[in-house]
Amino acid sequence: MAESFIFSIAESLIAKLASRTFQEASRLVGLYDDLQDLTNTLSLVKDVLLDAQQKQEHNHELRRWLSQLKTVFSDAEDVLDEFECQTLRKKVVKAHGSTKDKVSHFFSSSNPLVFRYKMAQQIKDINNRLDKVAANKHKFSLQTSDVDTRVVHRRDMTHSRVTDSDVIGRKHDKEKIIELLMQQNPDDDDDTSLSVIPIVGIGGLGKTTLAKFVFNDKKIQECFPLKMWVCVSDDFDIKQLIIKIINSVNDSESAHAPIHQMNLNMLDLEQLQNQLKNKLSGQKFLLVLDDVWNEDRVKWYELRNLIQVTAGSKILVTTRSHSIASMMGTIPSHILEGLSEEDSISVLVKWAFKEGEEQKYPHLVNIGREIVKKCGGVPLAVRTLGSLLFSKFEANEWEYVSQNEIWNLPQKKDDILPALKLSYDLMPSYLRQCFALFSLYPKDYEYTSYEIIWLWRALGLIALPKTDRTREDVANQYLHELLSRSFLQDFQNFGTVYRFRIHDLVHDLALFVAMDECLHINSNIQNIPDNIRHLSFAESGLFSNLVTKKSAAVRTVLFPNEVAAANGKAILKTCLEKFKCLRVLDLSGATFETLPRRIGKLKHLRYLDISKNPNIKRLPDSICKLQSLLVLSLEGCVELEALPKGLKKLISLYCFEFSTEQTVLPMNEIANLGSLEVLSIGSCHNVESIFGGMKFPTLKTLFVYDCQSLKSLLLEGKNFPQLKTLIIDGCSNLDLELWKGDHEEQSPKLKLKFVLFSTLSQLVTLPKWFQEAANSLQCLLVYDCHNFESFPDWLPVLTDLKTLEIRNCPKLVSLPDNIHLFSALESLRIEGCAADLCRKYESHVGEFWPKISHISNIFIDEAEDLDEE
Repeated sequence: MAESFIFSIAESLIAKLASRTFQEASRLVGLYDDLQDLTNTLSLVKDVLLDAQQKQEHNHELRRWLSQLKTVFSDAEDVLDEFECQTLRKKVVKAHGSTKDKVSHFFSSSNPLVFRYKMAQQIKDINNRLDKVAANKHKFSLQTSDVDTRVVHRRDMTHSRVTDSDVIGRKHDKEKIIELLMQQNPDDDDDTSLSVIPIVGIGGLGKTTLAKFVFNDKKIQECFPLKMWVCVSDDFDIKQLIIKIINSVNDSESAHAPIHQMNLNMLDLEQLQNQLKNKLSGQKFLLVLDDVWNEDRVKWYELRNLIQVTAGSKILVTTRSHSIASMMGTIPSHILEGLSEEDSISVLVKWAFKEGEEQKYPHLVNIGREIVKKCGGVPLAVRTLGSLLFSKFEANEWEYVSQNEIWNLPQKKDDILPALKLSYDLMPSYLRQCFALFSLYPKDYEYTSYEIIWLWRALGLIALPKTDRTREDVANQYLHELLSRSFLQDFQNFGTVYRFRIHDLVHDLALFVAMDECLHINSNIQNIPDNIRHLSFAESGLFSNLVTKKSAAVRTVLFPNEVAAANGKAILKTCLEKFKCLRVLDLSGATFETLPRRIGKLKHLRYLDISKNPNIKRLPDSICKLQSLLVLSLEGCVELEALPKGLKKLISLYCFEFSTEQTVLPMNEIANLGSLEVLSIGSCHNVESIFGGMKFPTLKTLFVYDCQSLKSLLLEGKNFPQLKTLIIDGCSNLDLELWKGDHEEQSPKLKLKFVLFSTLSQLVTLPKWFQEAANSLQCLLVYDCHNFESFPDWLPVLTDLKTLEIRNCPKLVSLPDNIHLFSALESLRIEGCAADLCRKYESHVGEFWPKISHISNIFIDEAEDLDEE
């Protein structure tokens, strides 16, 4: 199925060859004609690829032809990458190299004459192979089409909370589950009794949505002081489940997910059990175990016995299996049925049309009735097809879905849902590869937009913007298109960063379409096929057992959930020896003490993550030879004595995250990173001041967190002209007023859009420089600032502000006096603040309610016990 990406691979190769950088560089080294030949052949082949992709499922020989093409394309990508690496190396030597560097450059294989000869041979070989494969295209009677006309119509963004209006046809189910949860256990006096209520139904019916619907209900919130949500999925690993439960308690206690969570993988099982016991002790709780697949009774009893129970505590389980429900449940299961035809058509209309729009198109609604009959009452299928048909008003487009041959294919128990496969088949080519990479992560993984966009970017999947848009804008567009297709769920929008998950069945689809390209390796995998390019591992021990031979194909090695800890050193050694063309290496959470100097040999590397390593003290300066590197993450490496010398040579770096013991940061070097857009400075406990007047002309996102000695942060508009996102968290000595900025009227102002201040004990009111961002700010969050008392009198009208959230600020006495003039404000959330503040703004009765009544989404919930603060 990976052949379905081939059109977008051809497009990206042609775009790269046509770029000004390539054109100029190829003329300089005398390879222009060779590369033009390659471009011409690629263009001829590309013209028939869309038709070939559509016909390949029914033609084995065509599929093999596409596979041969893909192999040549892959080798062409490596050759062009080699060319790019050389161009960047030359640039660095010219700008920053010493005489010694220039001499060694001349005598190395990078010498222009040697390089030109080697490249000419490689390009010639690619051209010959491509010509040979392309010559066979006439066998298949393929139609010419050089533009992918499939588009995604984007709908307005939605928030993640499940409301009554979001859930159609499940009111009775919700009431029944709440009734079961509120019932007293017959033996409630026995602290060891634990009531377990299973919800059972086939995939896509909405078991998780129903459980969330119940979980967020006000009656449940009042009944259970502690609520925890754990996605279990395929792997019922006791240690990992305890970690998930502890993290869920932490989330619940802090009222917002912590920005940087402790790596609990470092603790042994006994330490984790003690932590869990302390967290649950004396608390009546509701624990949701979502998507359970484990049929091993011994494992279930082991987990159940570890959970310290207070009378009245309940567990709600969702599963597809009746036998699992029977094994775990203490009462009969709640069986979830499919939606009725009328509820199904309501769901389709909700997703296919804007509100009320369906009344203009009764003929489309009639075709829709035929479509939903084929969905078998499965809400996920109906919603996906509704999203696919959004903003499509031609009857033939609806009939194509209704009459598609996919409905006639025999459907086995674990097959991909036809509705999802149909939506994928109609997905634009550029989006397919991006979607397939979700298969590298485990089921129920919580993605952040940053990590997935960094991965796409490192693998060259984001098209060159054609206007003044940035690659980040294009990547965000891709995410919004996937959301519009209902391929993403639980989507949370934090202004400039998003969090989301994907449904299990959507994950199954990603696994299916990526099976020849990507492999997430768990204990069931016996070997790694030769053509696999992207690898991820569920546990570190699997790496050494399965990676046994060299491979030029492997581009990605990931360890999601920071499981590289145990074998990090051996993994790193193997990667350096066997994967010379590696683009992405994520060893976050590993514990090796040194990074070998040979790391500088991985010249194709775009993404290197060795974050959260508690042992590493030094990095070799050779890391600065990685001129193609886009992302370097060293955050949480709290023992790191110093950053490497020569950082300015990382001329492609656009994201840099780090921690260090240094007292003075090498800001001069960091400011010289001409492509830097994201900078994260964390756990630098000896640093007292940052920036010191340095200019960061390209920086867009700045995180500063857990810098306990930090006293001042010098942010001036003239030095940060592009800064949009500012997050400052856990800097207890930071006084945001200690700012020696230039306050002249004419000086450039900060253009911040998103600001989060969290756990800043010195913050009493907003700093004066904040008024610079008054005309641009869209989202302001203030969390856990226990001395934050008021918004300043000088605060101007925040004309663009859409979101204002204040959480756990017990001393705050009022909201901005002019908040009634914040006309763009859509969402106001006050949580864990003083009762007096909450009463003032109480719905319809509070003294200042008229000032906020224009805001469409308001949530106000006072602190339970402020005496504990």
